[in-house]
Amino acid sequence: MTDPVHIVVAAGILILAAAVFLLPRHGVLARMKRVHKDARRVMIEDALKHLHDCDYNKIACTVPSIAGALMISLDDAAALTSRLSAMGLLVPTDTGVKLTPEGNSYALRVVRVHRLWEKYLADETSLPQTEWHSSAEDREHRISPAEAEALAAQLGNPLFDPHGDPIPTAAGEIPPKKGAPLSSVAPGEWAVITHIEDEPKALFAQLSAEGLYVGMRIKMIEHTNLRIRFAADGEEIVLAPVIANNLSVELLPHAETVPASPMATLASVTVGEAVTVVGISKALRGQQRRRLLDLGVVPGTLVRAEMRSVSGDPTAYTIRGALVALRNEHAQMIFIERGERVSA
Repeated sequence: MTDPVHIVVAAGILILAAAVFLLPRHGVLARMKRVHKDARRVMIEDALKHLHDCDYNKIACTVPSIAGALMISLDDAAALTSRLSAMGLLVPTDTGVKLTPEGNSYALRVVRVHRLWEKYLADETSLPQTEWHSSAEDREHRISPAEAEALAAQLGNPLFDPHGDPIPTAAGEIPPKKGAPLSSVAPGEWAVITHIEDEPKALFAQLSAEGLYVGMRIKMIEHTNLRIRFAADGEEIVLAPVIANNLSVELLPHAETVPASPMATLASVTVGEAVTVVGISKALRGQQRRRLLDLGVVPGTLVRAEMRSVSGDPTAYTIRGALVALRNEHAQMIFIERGERVSA
């Protein structure tokens, strides 16, 4: 004979399990639906960003290009374009597909959030610059319009992200693309870097390793099919053309002279030597830059190297009466002018 207590317990367990699975807002099924819906929205927004990028750079956008940008199959890309067309966000063209006005407005909202996040990560955190793009891509899909505007206000409504890309306004306005590839600069000409492409990540990592940044002035020295050689911050940099093409520049209206020797940095100072700070590289951003400024590392400050660790990194410096330890990676971004040697 079946124990009634066991029947009641079993029924209770089944009811509880059904409730956990079927609850309208917090059940497993509801959560699965939200995850699927969020994933579909992310795919749509990433496709719209790609379409906007194609339009902004005046290149054709096709189903294969969408598949490549989103790393999905051609069949999935074709299904996605059909969905976007049904939503009124894109239309077919003779060369592929393009955004409708509604699709362009949606795309600009996503682009705005992405570039605001990159600006925030660059100026307010210590996240490596090679991680700004991927981190912003994750966050751009999880922020409300109100939160985006609060972020913009916090940052002072910036016009450009740290790579030199314009940030669309809240009204969806964006300036036309400016600048030309670095390869267009002739030997002897001066230019200023206006944009650094952050994709693909491997090429951006190489440009970052060279210490290049938006706003840096360069002078072309040599330009061949095999290499591009130019001077920047008193140093010579050599890039393969395929890497150099990820840099956009604008020609400077007047000629300038290249420093006779590389600009000295704090990392080159020997123990006991006193030097004067003349500037901090614009490549140093965010919390590290603010820390140096808070310590008084500004033009005119006298700095003396006191001691090095056994490994040679970090080095202790006297700055405005305080003993401060700095790693070489940061000391290399502090430009100095040598003074008289001080006895140890």
